[in-house]
Amino acid sequence: MGESEGDTGNLTQLEFLALNSEFNIADGHARQALTAGQSKIVDDLPLLFAEGEKRPVEELEQEAHAAFFTALGQHSYPSAPGRVLSCYSSSVAMEILSRSLAETIDTVALVHPTFDNIADLLRGNGLKLVPLAEDPLHGDDLDASLLASVGCVFLTTPNNPTGRVVSKERLTRLAEQCAAAGVILALDTSFRGFDTRAHYDHYEVLEASGVRWVVIEDTGKLWPTLDLKVGMLVHSENLGLPVEKIYSDILLGVSPLILAMVRRFSEDAAAGGLEELHRFIAGNRAMVRAELAGLPGVTVPDPDSRASVERVGIDDLTGTQVWDRLREHNVYALPCRPFHWANPTEGDHTLRLALARSTDPLAQSVRALRHVLKNR
Repeated sequence: MGESEGDTGNLTQLEFLALNSEFNIADGHARQALTAGQSKIVDDLPLLFAEGEKRPVEELEQEAHAAFFTALGQHSYPSAPGRVLSCYSSSVAMEILSRSLAETIDTVALVHPTFDNIADLLRGNGLKLVPLAEDPLHGDDLDASLLASVGCVFLTTPNNPTGRVVSKERLTRLAEQCAAAGVILALDTSFRGFDTRAHYDHYEVLEASGVRWVVIEDTGKLWPTLDLKVGMLVHSENLGLPVEKIYSDILLGVSPLILAMVRRFSEDAAAGGLEELHRFIAGNRAMVRAELAGLPGVTVPDPDSRASVERVGIDDLTGTQVWDRLREHNVYALPCRPFHWANPTEGDHTLRLALARSTDPLAQSVRALRHVLKNR
């Protein structure tokens, strides 16, 4: 198809179109019903508000960080002041990182494909991008000439939309290579909570390597908190970028009420809520795959994914064509062209569905997708 056919906007613009639909399976934010344990936390919001009024923000922030990182196995996270910067969202953390990188380097090697706002924010701050294809990234050492040509290697793990996880052994080697080359290693781990394979202690690996590193964390994908969330920019002591200065240019801090909520939701996750979430997402994924099974030319490109998104491959229609036909049913998914930020045509024949939805509207949305695909 022509280059212009898929130019429907960036992924966030497409997600915005879906916000008012009952059948929004576009954005990756958590929009399923609260569990019983989470409902109790919401019932306690007046108490959390009072706590936020009375207690020092620093204490609430330390408790929220400790509960969140511990729930996800990140016991070696740096708890010293200034090492974890709480932001309104992971996109704000990404903007701070992008501006900081642009102060000292000019080129970033970025995993391909991945969510397009990462590429947009890096480019928007004047950085040049080099694509890192997933297959070689997970298999071989990074090329020495590549490392000599960039100032930062940026990975998303688990990746969005593919769900691929950088293993402990692979991260160890990548960190060693980046340390030897004097290159910053940056990770976006916003979907970490969905996959136990990503719960090994990343911070232990990064610190042991001596690499200059940055990690972006996020609570917004995990829990249905009406987009009340915290993004975190975590960095090594030797990073050498003005992240704290640029952070202070953009915000003073996040709401103590939201910090108290993150602490409680993290405690609930550690007490069994995370396993409940994994079962829920796995059940929704199985339902989607069963509903689409047997359709000719329809495939599942990421059979091992545990992330809260699912890609669907369609041989003879583009993702944009399917997206357009789904809109006639008031169903919104995401065509995958924009994820392939360096070569959009690679994503032409895939569509991404969000799984963090209540099962009934998700099932109705997938039935509409089956109807569209069956009658193509």
